[in-house]
Amino acid sequence: MDIRLHKNARTTPAIRRELQASTLPSKVLAAQYNLSVQTVRKWRRRTVVEDASRRPHRLSTTLSPEQ
Repeated sequence: MDIRLHKNARTTPAIRRELQASTLPSKVLAAQYNLSVQTVRKWRRRTVVEDASRRPHRLSTTLSPEQ
């Protein structure tokens, strides 16, 4: 599996899985992994551990009939 993380990523899919599976409080996990409590809560709310696509959902330009 090829893992592509952006250059500022603080977590990996493995850490995200651990955050989601853990029963420890968010504050404890944040200190353990050197993350903010907000980041821990964000990954606990999500159902997947992969990064979301950053590409536009729609093309915002209009093509002419020739194109």
